[in-house]
Amino acid sequence: MSSAKPEEPAVTAATSNGIDIPDFELPYPDKPELITQNLLRLFDLVPDERVKFVMKNLVTHLHAFVNETSVTTEEWMKTIEFLTKVGQTCTPIRQEFILFSDVMGVSALVDAINNPPVKGATSSSVLGPFFTEDAPEIELGESIASEGKGKYMYVEGTVRSTDGTPVPGAVIETWETDESGFYDTQYKERDHPDCRGRLRTDKDGKYGYRAITPVAYPIPGDGPVGQLLLAFRRHNLRPNHLHLMVEAPGFRKLVTSLYPDGDPFLATDAVFGVKKDLVVKLEDVNDDAEARKRGFPKGGSFKLLKFDITLVPLDEAKAAFEEFSKLRAKNAAA
Repeated sequence: MSSAKPEEPAVTAATSNGIDIPDFELPYPDKPELITQNLLRLFDLVPDERVKFVMKNLVTHLHAFVNETSVTTEEWMKTIEFLTKVGQTCTPIRQEFILFSDVMGVSALVDAINNPPVKGATSSSVLGPFFTEDAPEIELGESIASEGKGKYMYVEGTVRSTDGTPVPGAVIETWETDESGFYDTQYKERDHPDCRGRLRTDKDGKYGYRAITPVAYPIPGDGPVGQLLLAFRRHNLRPNHLHLMVEAPGFRKLVTSLYPDGDPFLATDAVFGVKKDLVVKLEDVNDDAEARKRGFPKGGSFKLLKFDITLVPLDEAKAAFEEFSKLRAKNAAA
């Protein structure tokens, strides 16, 4: 008996998606306002109330923008061409759309709305386009960077809840650039992750690891987002920083970054990620014996970054979000 698969029947005609014509009538869109009205009416067919709400608002504001600015056909085609290039620039390890969202301030805005401040808690910041899922597991005290990637830095602190209770077993993902200002994903020859790692706090909620001193760096300028910043006369620099993502059962996930003070780009960060309480001081430790004790192969001096992280329990996070949402709605109605 033959094991060959039967041939697929040839497609002889285009087919519909199988959805019926709506059971209500729409006027012919002979006027600009009818285009908007008809599309909003069609969104009434969407069964998911949240999707319906979001899409109706998107259409309302997008169409209002087109009307208010009288966008020309040429301008809209250039917009489509730009978005096409953004998509074409994306790869499995390069996210140009996240970069676009970042430089337009949308990532920071979404983050701020979804993570309202809670007294005493560590502030969140933008994820950025360089997070990867393949960070190696490291033990406390080990290094996230291979030797020669930059000047030595040691990071340590305690992860606690808002009530001061230590959080043991919290998972910390951390990543940064090398001293040249490049993430490992920006190199053509990336045979393993570097300058990134995943560790867990000990039974007392403490954490510590070796890293390198962060440097300011330009976000990628070789793609459409880089060209956009040039057209807007905006610099593409980010202040020096270290990324952290902290998760523990029963707590709101924290995505944040720590920004050593003194950097000239703190206030004009290209992606609007800096918050005042995330600006930190680095201590100079000029002690060869201490450097070797902490595991730095060449000894000498190193920078010390001490930072305690405070996570928000889920119930507190929910209450803060609800209160923040009410406040925003009240301000919008005023």
